[in-house]
Amino acid sequence: MADRIPEEKIDQIRQNVDIVEVISDYVPLKKQGRNYFGLCPFHGENTPSFSVSADKQIYHCFGCSAGGNVFSFLMDLEGISFQEAAVRLAEKANIDLQVNFTALGKEKKVSKELQPLFDAHELLCKFYHHLLVNTKEGQHALEYLLERGFTRESIDKFQIGYSLNSWDFVYKFLLKRNFSPESMEKAGLLIRRERDGTYFDRFRDRIMFPIFDRNGSTIAFSGRSLGADQPKYLNSPETAIFNKSKILYNYHLAKPAIRKMQHAVLFEGFADVISADRSGVENGIATMGTALTDEHIAILRQNVHSITICYDSDNAGIEAAYRAGNLLSDASFQIKVAMMPDGLDPDEYIKQFGYEKFQNEVIGGSLTWMAFKFLYFRREKNLQNEGDRLAYIEEIITEISKLDKAVERDHYLRQLATEFSLSLDALKLQQKQIFFAKKGTSNRTKPIQTPLVIAKPINELKPAHYTAERRLIAHMLQNRDVAYKVQELLQGNSFHIDEHQAIITYLFGFYEEHLAPDTSAFLTYIQDDHLRRVVANIEMMSINDDLSDKELSDYIKQVLNYQKMLKIKEKEVEEKEAERQKDYLKAATIAMEIIQLRKSL
Repeated sequence: MADRIPEEKIDQIRQNVDIVEVISDYVPLKKQGRNYFGLCPFHGENTPSFSVSADKQIYHCFGCSAGGNVFSFLMDLEGISFQEAAVRLAEKANIDLQVNFTALGKEKKVSKELQPLFDAHELLCKFYHHLLVNTKEGQHALEYLLERGFTRESIDKFQIGYSLNSWDFVYKFLLKRNFSPESMEKAGLLIRRERDGTYFDRFRDRIMFPIFDRNGSTIAFSGRSLGADQPKYLNSPETAIFNKSKILYNYHLAKPAIRKMQHAVLFEGFADVISADRSGVENGIATMGTALTDEHIAILRQNVHSITICYDSDNAGIEAAYRAGNLLSDASFQIKVAMMPDGLDPDEYIKQFGYEKFQNEVIGGSLTWMAFKFLYFRREKNLQNEGDRLAYIEEIITEISKLDKAVERDHYLRQLATEFSLSLDALKLQQKQIFFAKKGTSNRTKPIQTPLVIAKPINELKPAHYTAERRLIAHMLQNRDVAYKVQELLQGNSFHIDEHQAIITYLFGFYEEHLAPDTSAFLTYIQDDHLRRVVANIEMMSINDDLSDKELSDYIKQVLNYQKMLKIKEKEVEEKEAERQKDYLKAATIAMEIIQLRKSL
């Protein structure tokens, strides 16, 4: 069992790690006033609503209400435990935790049912690799790879292996190590025969490419045939640990390069990634035979906002690049598209023309997203034909109208005017008509351009007591004396919002152990994720630095008055019931009580 990290070490980490620096590794941030803003990594958005406070060392999203401190950020984003987050942050701050790092680093949230699936894949990944590079049985497979341009370095880096030409070697291999055939079938490593219920290996006599999850754990394989056997690529089925729509090949290895360069290259398949890596493209990733998904985009958003799409240059590849580009554009990524000639895929291009030409001419010569759309919309059109030409021009003007920057719109309109010898003024007029029709405004109204728009929460009109309780909590978080003064003024009454009462109950417990306010430490002290988010939201409220006696009194009055308002409503119901029963004396008595309660408000 992992050693427990001492509380003083947790405090030391908190004091030496800057939350802005940590989050900047995942999310590009821009300073606005005292806080930093960026696109939230926890949900898809086009307008920055994710705020980070350097002063308070907390973050909060006004869009999805995610919030917390530097520990909870890593825990929620990476899906790791508190101890794992502490280990990472301690390493970042060069703090010696004086605990069992190995045990802490390996602690994972994996169920007993899923752990054998991970263990078997990890074992086979190493075994397949060993067969390829160290045995006579794998020699022909190794020579096959080397002849096709693979280097020993890339074979080791991507843990490429070889599966024996046997129907049951893996079955027996796993059985001897106490893996049940039933669970290995669920893992996609074995197949069960219908006729007799026996098992056989899924992969036989194939080059084995392991598929890793975002943490570097092996979760599936893709096996390539050595000859004419079909299918050319045999892939693991989707399992409890392998979901193609959530996996980006090479993400775990490419992540450092992606963060360093603030740029990723997106390929269609893992063979392209491996080939590109040999040419020096270390920030390459690929989908696993699926179209780009929202889950893929959410993973990418955590690390980068600039992407080059490098798909096959055949018709299917161009269509796929267009669909992927639209999804990425809608998610506010900066996009370029790398184009290759002669219908080649990246792997084939590199084999034919070499690494340097791929790096310089394909990746280095990538088109802007708008320039790619110029090419995309003219496919299968005869621009010598007037109808096709006019249709193309209108499609391009519509795309130009989607651009936010006036300079970009002007640039591409001029390009269009030059190519077809058209009046620039006429093109601008039509573009404006399309632009304002899209905006639903008159063409006499100019759209306002702002450099950075920060999404703010919708200002719902909350009850007075709700706002008062939140403002009291905000001041109580900043001042220990104010917290105890509020407790005294409430005269034994509770806050009316359950989550608010729970927060101050935690807060008084925290102040019993800590003499000074510390929101980041308090967020670690709270055990409930929802309450942590509420506290982060409250801490982002704008309040006066100094709480006057009158302001404090007004807040307390709103809280206490709400109790009286509830009492008044109860009395009004009692009064109506007394009148219904014709007990007018009782009704009159209740009416006097209501008057007295209202006077006390």
